[in-house]
Amino acid sequence: MVLNKHQIEAALVTEAQAISSGKLKEDNPLDLSDNFRVFCEACRRGDLKVCQELISAGVNINARDKFDYTPLILASLCGHYEVIRLLLEHGALCERDTFQGERCLYNALNDRIRNLLLSYDYAKSTNPLQPLAAHLTSLLSRPSPKTSDITLVTYDQSFHLHKFVLAARSPYFAKKLAAAPDTTSWKLSQLVPAESLGVALQYLYLSEVSLRSATFGLSDEDERIVLEGLDKISRQLEIERLFESVMEVSDRRMLRQRRAEELDRGRNQLEAWFKGNIVKNRIVVDTDKVGNVQWDRENSIFADILLRADEDDPYEPFSADVSPGPSESSTPPQTHIRNALGPLNGIPVGPIKSRSPSRRRRSRKSILYPAHRAMLLRSEYFLAMFSSSFREAQETQTLQIVKLDCSPAVLETVLTFLYTERADFGLDIAIDVLFTADQLFIEKLKHRAAIIISALGNGSTSTVESDNPRGETDAEEAVDIYEVIRAGWDTRVQRLEEFGARYIAYRLENYIDEPEFAGLVQESAKRVKGRQETDTVELVDDIRYYLSERFRLRFEDSGLDEMMDEATQGTGGVVVSPMEELEIRDKGPEKQKDGFAFDIETQLAAGAIRTLNGEIAGDEFMQDAINYQTLLGKIDHLLETLSLDA
Repeated sequence: MVLNKHQIEAALVTEAQAISSGKLKEDNPLDLSDNFRVFCEACRRGDLKVCQELISAGVNINARDKFDYTPLILASLCGHYEVIRLLLEHGALCERDTFQGERCLYNALNDRIRNLLLSYDYAKSTNPLQPLAAHLTSLLSRPSPKTSDITLVTYDQSFHLHKFVLAARSPYFAKKLAAAPDTTSWKLSQLVPAESLGVALQYLYLSEVSLRSATFGLSDEDERIVLEGLDKISRQLEIERLFESVMEVSDRRMLRQRRAEELDRGRNQLEAWFKGNIVKNRIVVDTDKVGNVQWDRENSIFADILLRADEDDPYEPFSADVSPGPSESSTPPQTHIRNALGPLNGIPVGPIKSRSPSRRRRSRKSILYPAHRAMLLRSEYFLAMFSSSFREAQETQTLQIVKLDCSPAVLETVLTFLYTERADFGLDIAIDVLFTADQLFIEKLKHRAAIIISALGNGSTSTVESDNPRGETDAEEAVDIYEVIRAGWDTRVQRLEEFGARYIAYRLENYIDEPEFAGLVQESAKRVKGRQETDTVELVDDIRYYLSERFRLRFEDSGLDEMMDEATQGTGGVVVSPMEELEIRDKGPEKQKDGFAFDIETQLAAGAIRTLNGEIAGDEFMQDAINYQTLLGKIDHLLETLSLDA
């Protein structure tokens, strides 16, 4: 339902009053910074690469510029579907009941964009952090595999919990567990009702809490007891926002805002704990000595598994004054460590000896990350592993070491995502993250890697600049496009297949004669099971589609309407298309329409332009038309050479 003028004005007044009173946070604050201005310009031009870079840099995607436009409105108004999808996937708001949301929908360039916006409306979508919250909440009632390591006991009920969650979310538990990390049971005062503790624990585990659900069916006296218990627990456990979080809110927007703030606060606490404990306590050991690592199960960060990733290059240049890396430098030179560094129990450490005065071969290194099975269960791979009878699922005195086939940087990225839902990484490891996420069945991380590859993987130029080339090449290719397409096939990510086809189509002259491109076309043909002679080749079809898009955009940018008007005047009212001009030129002067002819000498004098096959084109417009036909012909010739009828 579209709001009328009076409803919009009333909504604006109500919103302004709520914001000025501090009850409501402004969804679209004014942002006059240079970064945001560049971001808005990129959204207006449809520059996916620049948008992704600025989002990664932390720009507020829901702010508005001095003209009262949000990035989402600008992208919708200008019709940039991929930019709109990128913004929505990163949390851009499009709620129909708000002024800016209605503006965005009303200004959508076409129905395809409008339907995309509606699919992300608040009523149909969830907070980006909801998967993390849902997983933590599920830990309260998950019977197997067993991951709890502490039990809280009241006078009539027991709660099986996780020390790392309690330590991350409650300052009280953080101090108590730091002093006694081997604690397995905690008995609370009998004066604290189990219902009150249940609400507090749901809050700590990022569940949506409500006073109505907590006191449903209770008498007035029992309800008063529960409220008093909540007050005691919030003060004892130092949970500042507990009471505010359980209060009922009728306004949907305020409820959404409060829920989003709670999830952000919880995620930030988990992230701080993750960096200060798991990342900080990762250890670097020689790969051939990994078997000697003994990490006691009773440790100060409550880890119950070690994940291992091996470095690749065993060589490093020699330096007379070699300083150890950050992880190595934090490790004292003792052969064995006991109790000195908390969780680092029984880890053998030794010096690295140089083999050569000029170039030395250092021992291959392995990085071990302490982790918690409770969070690894977000991966279907680890869920199956820990639910099985395999060795990794057994509880031993020292922590099991599980080796993953990825680099340490990729493993840290995976762990960061599992603990915090954050997935900020560069193009340099994006394909490796994609494959690792696919192996571990982490679909959301796999999708995130695909977004980064397709947004940033277009060379040193921006997306807009690379979308309309005339045969130029990027100074530096940012990705191996063959690797990207094969990765899309192997991991079943349609987004990467489309990106790869579009990337090649916009640079086809650089790839069409390469033997590796011919091999890729053959691979695409073989991917069709039970392929017949006349079956299509999917990659070729996609390249043809994007090739036509590329030159259609070039024709539009060249001023098609103006040239058509000129052609009409010069031919007595007969409209001559670019393709007809090619046919006219090929037929010769005797078959040209109404005396229309190309004055090649004049064009040469004015500065002729050569096409891909070395012919002279009168102008850039004709150059594009000839190049388009040339590239289509090369595709047909390649298919004929490969004996593929597509």
